[in-house]
Amino acid sequence: MDSIIETHNLNRRFGRTEAVRDLTFQVPEGTIYAFLGPNGAGKTTTIQMLLNILRPTSGEARILGVDSKSVGPAQLVQIGYVSENQKLPEAMTVSEFLAWCKPMYPSWDDAFCKDLLARFELPADRKLKHLSRGMKMKAALLASIAYRPRILVLDEPFSGLDPLMRDEFIRGVLELSEREKWTVFISSHDIDEVERLADWVGILNMGKLHLSEARESLQRRFRKIEFTVSEENRKLPASLPGQWMVAEAAGCGVRFVTGEYRNGETEAQILKIFPDAVQIAVAPMPLREIFLALARTFRITPTL
Repeated sequence: MDSIIETHNLNRRFGRTEAVRDLTFQVPEGTIYAFLGPNGAGKTTTIQMLLNILRPTSGEARILGVDSKSVGPAQLVQIGYVSENQKLPEAMTVSEFLAWCKPMYPSWDDAFCKDLLARFELPADRKLKHLSRGMKMKAALLASIAYRPRILVLDEPFSGLDPLMRDEFIRGVLELSEREKWTVFISSHDIDEVERLADWVGILNMGKLHLSEARESLQRRFRKIEFTVSEENRKLPASLPGQWMVAEAAGCGVRFVTGEYRNGETEAQILKIFPDAVQIAVAPMPLREIFLALARTFRITPTL
């Protein structure tokens, strides 16, 4: 599968602060890639380097096959971008805003724009300043996809949206990305919302990438494991396997998370360390629980 976005040892410093450190990952074309991490992890800085808003201190980023430092009009007309901090011309009506955007994009599709206007239930004659935050986000999304971009970049798109508006936004992105075969790169700390969207996941903390892989692969190898031991053996040994995360004992119960689960082998490893272990229960984990386990392991303070 070809990569439509890729970085190699990408770094960005602001004075003494390393905002992004040795970042290397690829985004396969046609996927929905969730770029996750707490506020301040370096997600927005990475996006700004990809779009040539910021220059890397060192390393390389490529998007649409072009070095990010060379990204210009020819690439930007193929990229849709929606950010939580996006400034809109609020004195304009929705129709005026769309008419203002249209000349910038040769591939603007009037019929598609009209369809999206109805789908998003946007009032064409109402000024942007009179819309709710959720409706403004819908207007920004519409203006970013009416020209059928190859990549849609969403930077914290759910911030400040109520649950209903989040659901509508997500359903819209899912339906359209599937129909149009877009690549979607979504930066967020809203794990529950992103889980419904993503088929690839990257987790960033303090500018450093801790993993990047298909969501199915990630959820296949992560398991939450619990078992019971006798009262005299309920204390955890001083040393445990390195892949056992957030291990803890409560009464006669022991639990941990592993990111390297192997059916049968992991259970045998438990019995080697805890010979009297019984009732070994192995459970799959949603993306939120995986993120929280990693957050505790890497001393992340997640904003959820």
